[in-house]
Amino acid sequence: MRITLDSATDVVSDIRFPEGNRWHDGRLWYSDMHTGEVFSIDPDAGDAPRLEATVPGQSSGLGWLPDGRLVISSMESRTVVAVAPDGTTSVFADLSADEPSLLNDLVVDPATGRTYIGAFGYDLYGGEELRPGPLHVIEPDGSHRVAAEGLVFPNSANVLPGTRTLVVSETWGGRLTAFDIEDDGSLTGRREWAALPDGVTPDGSTVDGEGAVWVCSVDTGEFLRVLEGGTVTDRIDAPGRCAIDCALGGADGRTLYLATADSYDPATTARTRAGRISAVRVGVAGAAR
Repeated sequence: MRITLDSATDVVSDIRFPEGNRWHDGRLWYSDMHTGEVFSIDPDAGDAPRLEATVPGQSSGLGWLPDGRLVISSMESRTVVAVAPDGTTSVFADLSADEPSLLNDLVVDPATGRTYIGAFGYDLYGGEELRPGPLHVIEPDGSHRVAAEGLVFPNSANVLPGTRTLVVSETWGGRLTAFDIEDDGSLTGRREWAALPDGVTPDGSTVDGEGAVWVCSVDTGEFLRVLEGGTVTDRIDAPGRCAIDCALGGADGRTLYLATADSYDPATTARTRAGRISAVRVGVAGAAR
């Protein structure tokens, strides 16, 4: 399958930079990263997005702890914020003393409740020279440690269905990297899961029930369905757009929600508010949770 974003239906528009797309409890959840806000929406109800939380600075990855609390990557404060069912927020994990660069996307391992979160490794917005960044693991009690180092802008991550394999996007490395998740949460067996086509810069991602990864390319404006080894089976082109994130959801899990914007520069998105989330139907449903 190869289509363009013109074939998609817009679900959310007039936002700055949609990130952290997740399908949870029958709703699409997302961060408007450049405002620090987190929203959810029922795409079939025709209602407006519902504000769920606001964090200091930029908001990114989302996940849910075993006790039901939403956790949010608060990038600039270098914390992970937890949101209780009543809407109150608290700092779940504070990485600011150990991590000098901005935090990035996160994933909660559904089998253990541990959270894996990447960090930029350098000052992207300040024009600093590229340096590799770490992947941190956060225990359910909020304690944390470095799980892996030397990743070239670690970004989104997924636990492949039916496995103890974590697959991480290395945005400026142009590849998806896999690790084995050990019983104590440590990551071993680092290996290249998929080398991506030239120029592809993998950002957000989601995994389907066959273990394929849908990954966004922020620089080339496309969404790719990738198999282990690097074969691309499907492609959705978003010409002139930054392809930022995606999530599989809907009643049957076969709706792919596509987050795009006109820029990843906060000064630009403050002026244009051209971010949106669109939806297309795909052949393979998301992995069961």
